[in-house]
Amino acid sequence: MNEDAILQVKVVPGASRDEVAGLYGDGIKLRVSTPAQKGMANQRACEILAQWLQWPQSQIELISGATQPRKRFRIAGLSQTMLQAKMQSLQ
Repeated sequence: MNEDAILQVKVVPGASRDEVAGLYGDGIKLRVSTPAQKGMANQRACEILAQWLQWPQSQIELISGATQPRKRFRIAGLSQTMLQAKMQSLQ
């Protein structure tokens, strides 16, 4: 049975480096070096999430918050349990 995980992400554009900065509320905080222009920060956030999760970028979709700092991403084929385990590594 395929599941899709939903991840809440606070994205901080224009940072000095790209990184998963840690837990943020019920999700995570990402710092991205790209500016918040023309979707560039959203694209970079997807790339960073793919690297962090070791999951194909094509399976990660921004589902809400395209123009807001707080975003929701759907990770196709990744269970919420697996996502929670990965988030625990940030504590």
